[in-house]
Amino acid sequence: MLKDNPVMKRLVETGEEQVGRLAQQLLANERFVSALQALVSKTLMAKGTLDKSLRSALSAANLPSTSDVEALKGKVDDLERMLASIEAKVDALSRK
Repeated sequence: MLKDNPVMKRLVETGEEQVGRLAQQLLANERFVSALQALVSKTLMAKGTLDKSLRSALSAANLPSTSDVEALKGKVDDLERMLASIEAKVDALSRK
């Protein structure tokens, strides 16, 4: 209903244009871009620190981390493939 209203359409278009201009101005501002890059860099560093701390806490509690579970899943998948291969060979030998 509101989507069909021409006044609402014009308001949305005007808002989109203004937001677009503001985004262009911000991205053209070197100080803003530098601050944004620094923020992203610090966020990634904080995430790395948090991940490391979580791994240490899980290890101290003798609990597996996500990477430990993924490694174990990979080993189980390898074993399943190996067993399937052995099963196929045993079936082939039993047919002879």
